Amino acid sequence: MTHQPARDSFAATSAIIPRGVAHVALTGPVRTREFAFLTLPRFTLLAFSSAVDPLRIANQLTQRPLYHWRVVSLDGLPAESSAGIRIEADQGLVPVGRDTTVIVCSGTDATQAADRKALAWLRDHARRGGVLGAVCTGAYTLARAGLLDGDATTVHWENQAAFRELFDMEPLQQIYVMGRRHFSCAGGEAGVDMMLALIAEDHGPKLADAVAEMCLHSRRREAVTTQKSVFTAPMRVRNPDIARVIAAMQVNIATPLEQEALARVFGKTTRHLERTFKAVTGQTPKSFYLGLRLEQARDLLAETGMSVLDVAIATGFNSRGSFTKSFRRCFGQCPTRFR
Repeated sequence: MTHQPARDSFAATSAIIPRGVAHVALTGPVRTREFAFLTLPRFTLLAFSSAVDPLRIANQLTQRPLYHWRVVSLDGLPAESSAGIRIEADQGLVPVGRDTTVIVCSGTDATQAADRKALAWLRDHARRGGVLGAVCTGAYTLARAGLLDGDATTVHWENQAAFRELFDMEPLQQIYVMGRRHFSCAGGEAGVDMMLALIAEDHGPKLADAVAEMCLHSRRREAVTTQKSVFTAPMRVRNPDIARVIAAMQVNIATPLEQEALARVFGKTTRHLERTFKAVTGQTPKSFYLGLRLEQARDLLAETGMSVLDVAIATGFNSRGSFTKSFRRCFGQCPTRFR
């Protein structure tokens, strides 16, 4: 299928400036910042809209053309989100200006959503000095294109284990990352926080705070905010020793720590660890640890092409048989049927 050409150049189009009641005065000349959102098949609609709408609100609040954006799809036709809703595209994979910030929007089909032409299009934009960003699982595509170049990145917590295994890179646990040449967010509402950070950088925190209020976003979260924690903040405060043990479990999935090693992390005897851990979490350390490993195994089965044996080894099981037995007991089906 041939690519649909861009309907017009960025210079020939105007930014979207709806009218509203709230207003933020912005003085001085304004240079419109241009964005292109690459919507890959089955992209996450929430992550996409969370990244776009703060730009629209910034224009609305200031009544100034601060931002302009357009939607790019692989073929110039509407792209279907994971919710089944199609988003109209402004253009296919034709070049955009060097000053355009391209944001890759991906979702449930993280590993193969972008075809070779999309990867080449992104490489060409980077080669010409263009800035790249990603939402939800968009960093998979940047990694496949070889564009991260050691830059820190993040993806949604559900996809982190697969990302780690596929690209031999450790994604950060935080909600968004502003790297040297690339930026990324984990999806969901984190897109709002990432775009608020860009707005604050472009036009100051006052406007960013006003945009957050319009989004009914209670506060601008910092990039280092953790995506997901198996241990809530109040519990961490009340039980820092148990939180430390769980953190040790999380970073030792492939080679699980023995109970004695966990007790050393805890700082007391194994019996004391067992009693306290069960009182706080409702589980023994052994069953809790096994649950963490099996959750990661499930993610790897869903997101990668790794063999069942490789998944078993990556999550600390010494045989395919023992892994299959534990997986079936936890999830009600064997790993091959789950996949």
